[in-house]
Amino acid sequence: MNESLFQFIWQHSLYNGTALHTASGEPLTVIYSGRLNRDAGPDFLEAKIKIGNTILVGNVELHTRSSDWLRHGHQHDPAYKNLALHVVYDDDVAGVAGNIPVLVLRPAVAQQVIDRYAGLVNTSLKLPCARQHTSVKSITKEGWLSRLLAERWEQKLTDWNVMLDNSAEDWRNLLYWRMAANFGFKTNATPFLLLAQSLPLNIPTRHKDNLLQLEALFFGQAGMLDDDFNDDYPRELQREYDYLKKKYKLKPIPNGLWKFLRMRPVNFPSVRIAQFAALVHKSLHLFSQILETHSVKDITPLLDVRASSYWDTHYRFDAVQERPSPKTLGNSSIENIVINTIAPIQFLYAARQGTSQLQEHALQLLEAVPAEQNHITRLWEENEWPAENAAQSQALLQLYNNYCSARRCLECTVGLNIIRS
Repeated sequence: MNESLFQFIWQHSLYNGTALHTASGEPLTVIYSGRLNRDAGPDFLEAKIKIGNTILVGNVELHTRSSDWLRHGHQHDPAYKNLALHVVYDDDVAGVAGNIPVLVLRPAVAQQVIDRYAGLVNTSLKLPCARQHTSVKSITKEGWLSRLLAERWEQKLTDWNVMLDNSAEDWRNLLYWRMAANFGFKTNATPFLLLAQSLPLNIPTRHKDNLLQLEALFFGQAGMLDDDFNDDYPRELQREYDYLKKKYKLKPIPNGLWKFLRMRPVNFPSVRIAQFAALVHKSLHLFSQILETHSVKDITPLLDVRASSYWDTHYRFDAVQERPSPKTLGNSSIENIVINTIAPIQFLYAARQGTSQLQEHALQLLEAVPAEQNHITRLWEENEWPAENAAQSQALLQLYNNYCSARRCLECTVGLNIIRS
């Protein structure tokens, strides 16, 4: 028994409440266990307890051992003087709370509850509930996934809100920054974001009709044009960037931020930068188009870009690849952008504007995208919980990263159902 589990048992009434009595022998009924207090003070607030013929409304403090009252110094804290009830698992020191009624809960707690909890948090399995989650009703799991997706977006969009506020609520800027970060995917997201932030959107906008100048601006700001090149193309980019750098007083980001190791060549940041330049060149009104587009079929053409012809035969400057290939964004990359940039920005815009219909469109957009394929979604699939679409795969990522890995089973709807079953 630990305090987290004990609070969980009390909160969800996972005990036999039919024959409770205080330590002094008076019959006790829990009418309402109270509201869990996550701040300082007693564990549960506004509880309603009947002792004998008297109904008490007030706060409740829980301890696994009554002696913890002294160890925590509650005897000196005025916040604990007028409790309605002191609930303990073991009453190892009687009378520590003075005249406050004491309920010893151990006799009312079934051992199976403790065993189920221990079976979840002490397992060596990557998914604590791998062998048990199938016993939970599908409708319960679907509702939990919906809440997890909302939680995931809330965490992500907290930073986006700050970025939006810092840019005077310029949605084009936010899309520009987040789209750039998405082009870096996980490995190069940070340097890509820094690259976009080092090059104010109004500058590439002025040169949107000239792809070579856009490439020069992005590669130059990425710190990738400082070498002595053999090919004409990077030399030409150097000449363009030298002029533009002086004109706009630009300062590039450090070249050492970019990561190439253990990456597929098609995902090299050099290729992604060329594709991002092509996207800016192609899409003048991307933000307004994205807001008005609610199907993956209609969004795909907006993101269907190809790096300039030099990159058909290169992954890096001055290094010819063995087999030429056009560097287009594949379907999986476009779906990744829909999942991680377009749907969230639609949702955020709708939230800021108070438009529930557009929020629903953002969710439907995710539901229309195939589930992501990675080691976490494959782990769920191997354990009989496959994601049916991107909305579910995003939720399962949140569940694994924020709950399963940290063994937060007491805060998980699935864990709750397993423990109380």
